[in-house]
Amino acid sequence: MSINVIQLIQSALTDGVVRQMAARFGLPPDATQKVLATTGPALVAGLMQKGATLDGARSLFATILSPEVNGHIAEQLPQLLGSTTGVSQLEGVGRQLLERAFDRRVDTLSDEVATQTGVPAHATHAMTGIVGATLLGLLKRHFLEGQGNVGQLPTLLGHQLPAIAPYLNDRLMAGLGLTGLGAFTGNILSQLKAVSAHIDHPTPAAKPVAEAMSSIRVPTDAVVREERRSRKWLWWLLAAIAAVLAFLFLRGCHSEQRDEQSSERSSAGAAATAQPASASAEGSAAAAATPAAVAASAASEAQQPAAAPAPTKDSQLSFTVDAAGKPTLTATVGSEAEKTHLIDALTKHFGADRFVANVTVDQDTKQADWLVHLDGLLPLMALPGAEVKVDGAHVELSGSAANAKLGWLDKLKSLFGASYQIGSFNVEQAVANATENFRGAIKGLLAPDSSCVTADVVKVLNLQVINFASAGARVPASALEDLNQSAQVLNACARNGKTAKLEVAGYSDNVGGAQANLQLSKKRAEAVRAYLVKTGVPADSLVAQGYGDARPVASNDTASGRFANRRIEFVAQQ
Repeated sequence: MSINVIQLIQSALTDGVVRQMAARFGLPPDATQKVLATTGPALVAGLMQKGATLDGARSLFATILSPEVNGHIAEQLPQLLGSTTGVSQLEGVGRQLLERAFDRRVDTLSDEVATQTGVPAHATHAMTGIVGATLLGLLKRHFLEGQGNVGQLPTLLGHQLPAIAPYLNDRLMAGLGLTGLGAFTGNILSQLKAVSAHIDHPTPAAKPVAEAMSSIRVPTDAVVREERRSRKWLWWLLAAIAAVLAFLFLRGCHSEQRDEQSSERSSAGAAATAQPASASAEGSAAAAATPAAVAASAASEAQQPAAAPAPTKDSQLSFTVDAAGKPTLTATVGSEAEKTHLIDALTKHFGADRFVANVTVDQDTKQADWLVHLDGLLPLMALPGAEVKVDGAHVELSGSAANAKLGWLDKLKSLFGASYQIGSFNVEQAVANATENFRGAIKGLLAPDSSCVTADVVKVLNLQVINFASAGARVPASALEDLNQSAQVLNACARNGKTAKLEVAGYSDNVGGAQANLQLSKKRAEAVRAYLVKTGVPADSLVAQGYGDARPVASNDTASGRFANRRIEFVAQQ
């Protein structure tokens, strides 16, 4: 049952398939190949970690053989990638199956793949789903054709380590919710081996008697020999009848003797049972002890409490500093000990009444490694106007903390080391990245075979960013080209009788008064609706509504969070 899964994936994702995917997402083929080469090994590593426990291996095997997994996906990939609907189905089903297999979302992994490859996140998210659907489909086909069972899964996964290890790194491991690469490669094989030793290995079902008999060759002269012996059966029958009559006669003669001796035999049998076993009996008892011991061991194992699942969420810290140098912090850590450590350090440095801290303890949160560098962060927490966000191994500076003259970016890079990604938020770059993502994704909706599924349209339209001027409600020139392409899609759907009825929803950050933000968000939504109607979109297909600072999608503590919250969002009308 041993196979090289990476080679199987490569054989399914041929050069032609890669070119199809590249065209679908508006990417160069070499960039697409880079994403696939990074994603495949990482997903295999995730499956290995899942299969490293008894329950995990059984659950993973059930997922692989589930009806949603397409065992013929390798042959069908070119056809599926030929339409927007096929790509959407591949992406959606693949991501759902991966999340079921991993018991966690895969966005963190695909975000990390985007960072490492330089490919827009929307494309890496989609390709992660496609590679996941392909991987599980190939495994399903392999197990079905080889009549494999769950007991062979851990061994098969263990054989993949040499093939995937060169493509892995600590950040990809973090994207999977795992510890560093060294810990993974050092422990995973022994864990899989232990599971393989304890998991059931079902034997193939025996052939039906008729099928087994059909494979037996009967010599041609056997019938002749049987004909020559055909008269002997009569003598055997007469002898059997005579034996039965003799048995009945003797039974009548000895019935009384049996009644008298029955109690004696029972006593003797009981005594014989109590006697020390002979050599052969000892062998039988020893053989019987093995399943008994296994059952006792299994019962003992079942009584032990199940190990707590590994934390999956990244720890977080964000803080803003007011003009007087007083910091306000929000943090999520995994233990009370970490919370105490943070509060004690702040109290010692600032004094009990010179900071505000909202710290949440969530047991599903991984260890806060940034606490080791807290002493280096404390001076920055006193810098008026500073804004900092730490999310796992990502650090983002904004406000005065991003001022290049103050040098905090270089200081933190030196403090945290190469394992952290540290950068400053830049509005222009954020708009440029969003525009690139949007224009790559909308090509699929502009294709002649686009399905005009409202959910697909909404998903792509929400990738665009309309960066209004501060306190302004006039559509900025930087957004006009994207809105024109959005109008093309909506108009094409309307001409095909598939009008998408949408709400244009406006949102703001939390800066300013609530009522003013509500009014401003509605004016911006109305401005976007008016522009789309002006370009031909049916007026009755769009409504505008403002929601102010409700429903934030990010923390308002940082510039990037406020930027994300100041948004126009397209929503399907109910």
